[in-house]
Amino acid sequence: MQNLTGNSLFMVVVLVFVAVLLLLEGLYLMWKSYKGPEARKLEKRLQALSGSGDATPQAKLLKERMLSDVPALQRLLLRVPRAHALDRLILQSGLDWTVSKLLLGCAALSVAGFAIMMGLAGQAEGFGLMAGAAFALAPLAFLHHRRAKRLKRIEAQLPEALDLVTRALRAGHAFSSGLQMISEEMAEPIASEFRIVHDEVNFGVSLQQALTNLSERIPLTDLRYFVVAVLIQRDSGGNLTEVLSNLSCLIRERLKLLAKVRVLSSEGRLSAWVLGVMPFALAGMMNLVNPEFMSLLWTDPIGIGIIKHMLILMAVGVLILRRIVRIRV
Repeated sequence: MQNLTGNSLFMVVVLVFVAVLLLLEGLYLMWKSYKGPEARKLEKRLQALSGSGDATPQAKLLKERMLSDVPALQRLLLRVPRAHALDRLILQSGLDWTVSKLLLGCAALSVAGFAIMMGLAGQAEGFGLMAGAAFALAPLAFLHHRRAKRLKRIEAQLPEALDLVTRALRAGHAFSSGLQMISEEMAEPIASEFRIVHDEVNFGVSLQQALTNLSERIPLTDLRYFVVAVLIQRDSGGNLTEVLSNLSCLIRERLKLLAKVRVLSSEGRLSAWVLGVMPFALAGMMNLVNPEFMSLLWTDPIGIGIIKHMLILMAVGVLILRRIVRIRV
């Protein structure tokens, strides 16, 4: 009897252990199907597909991108006119953000900047509002910086991508195969963009619409030249390999000219940085050497007025210097 009871207890323990093990395995598989690497990769590709402006029924299923994980915020953001434009800006930057996260981050930083100025620094409400606005614009500035950096990287990769398509066409491959070669053999971020084009074509979207979506997602003039050249060749015929080869050479020469212009204008850009940073650096050094002398600038009403007008004039000067040293090629 005791032996039977011991065997039953042992079987119960084994069954409980197996049940717990299967439960953990099931939870892991569930997590992997929703949050695993493959799921994240698929979600990222679907999110990227939603960045185009295609409204055809074939691609409509791919464009249901969520602006927020919270249903209430999702419904609210759908009524905001510029929400989708902001979402496209996030996609062009390559960041894994949502519109709601961006807006909530801006609001949180704005409140933090206002609280720091009012509570810790003890400044007036005007300075608090200015600090809050500056903190709120910080994520947007970072977003634009990442977008510009990614677009510049794509622009540098575009001649090599065109050469790859040209070699594929000369070897007898189809144009869609050349797009697939770019997505498989080239580095990011241009590989993911051409992978989206290839996926859209496989999903039933026309090549014309897929290339148009590419030009809308990546607002580069050189890329639009490529799209226009391909679409004209499909309508009127011609030697596409020669057109793409000439376009690749033209883009390379333009990039070389742009690099020369940047070298020649480097002195002006350095002067602009020095003129913009020097007042703040000198104020910080003088505050370390003689704090009582510098404290008049933010304690005395006349000093506060001087700082306000100085910041406004410096902002105007920075804009003028930026227009001077920014040369388009």
